[in-house]
Amino acid sequence: MIKLCGFALSNYYNKVKFVLLEHGIEFEEVFVEPSQDEAILAHSPLGKVPYLQTEEGDLCESQCIVEYLAARFPDKRIFSADPWEAAKERELITFVDVHLELTARNLYKQAFFGGSVTEATKGRVEKLLAHHIAGFRRIAKFAPYLRGEQFSVADAAGYVSLPLVGMATQAVYGRDLLLDAGVDWKSYVKAINSRPAAQRVTEDRKAYIAASRPA
Repeated sequence: MIKLCGFALSNYYNKVKFVLLEHGIEFEEVFVEPSQDEAILAHSPLGKVPYLQTEEGDLCESQCIVEYLAARFPDKRIFSADPWEAAKERELITFVDVHLELTARNLYKQAFFGGSVTEATKGRVEKLLAHHIAGFRRIAKFAPYLRGEQFSVADAAGYVSLPLVGMATQAVYGRDLLLDAGVDWKSYVKAINSRPAAQRVTEDRKAYIAASRPA
C-alpha cells in the first residue's frame, strides 16, 4: 500500500492527502517531520515532507506525487480528461504553490513562529505578492471553484495554501493582500470544506495542532 509520509500541519502534505482522499485511493499515513537526519534524507533528498513510499521506491515533492498518482490511477481522473482543462488545472496549481505560497513563505517566520523578518524582506515580498496575486486573479474564476463550476485537482492546492497566504500577510502587514485584491479566499475555503475529503484534512490538522500544544 502507498504510504504518505509527513505531518498534518504541512499544507503540501495536506494537498496530497486531499487528492488521495478525494479520489478514494487507499494509503497509509506515516508521521514524519522535516529533518536533516540521514534516516530521513535516505527517503527525501532535502529532508522535506511530504514524500511517498511505494513498492518501487520513494518520491518527494507534492506536485510530482500528484502527477504520479494521476498516471498510476488513470481511472480516478485526478486531472481533467480534456488536455486543455488539465493544462489549466496545472497552471493554477503552479500559481498557488509557487507564485503565491512559496513567496508568502518568506513571511512565515514572523507571521506564525514568533520570529521576525527584515524590512527589506517585507518590502520585497509585498511587491512580489501584489504582482503575483494580480496575475492569479486573472486566471482564477472562483465560481465557486478555481476553474469555475466544477471542482478540480487545482482546488486541493488552493484549499490548503490560500489561507496561509491571507493569514501571513494579515499578520505581517496588517492587511490581507488576497482580500484586498478581491480574492475572497474565506468564502472559497468554506465552499470546499463541504467536501468530506476537505473536512477530514481540516479535522486532522486541528487535531494535530491541539495535540502539539503544551498541557
